Amino acid sequence: MAKNKKEKFKNREGVVYSTNPEFNYFEGLSGLQETLPNEEQNLIVRLDKKQRGGKIVTLVEGFVGSPDDLKDLGKMLKSKCGVGGSQKDGEIIIQGDFKEKIYQLLLAEKFKVKKSG
Repeated sequence: MAKNKKEKFKNREGVVYSTNPEFNYFEGLSGLQETLPNEEQNLIVRLDKKQRGGKIVTLVEGFVGSPDDLKDLGKMLKSKCGVGGSQKDGEIIIQGDFKEKIYQLLLAEKFKVKKSG
């Protein structure tokens, strides 16, 4: 029981103590963000090889939305390119140089896309 109480208070960042007996801590909706429609997304497609052992990856940055929608978009891009990759922090990482192909796929899905670098 004490362990659950510790876990409950561990997530209260920024609140140390309140003397108000009516105080209720509000744990906002962490990480849940409404996904913008494709036409309103401003995505950037670029190549990167920093801290990747010299291997080139294609990055898709600027996605605004829920982690599930990011995962679905990443899954679609990986399957169309036939390679692996990952999604995290609003960024999709595709293994290899697929900048032009991903650019065309995102345009076909009605995203606003820019190529960088």
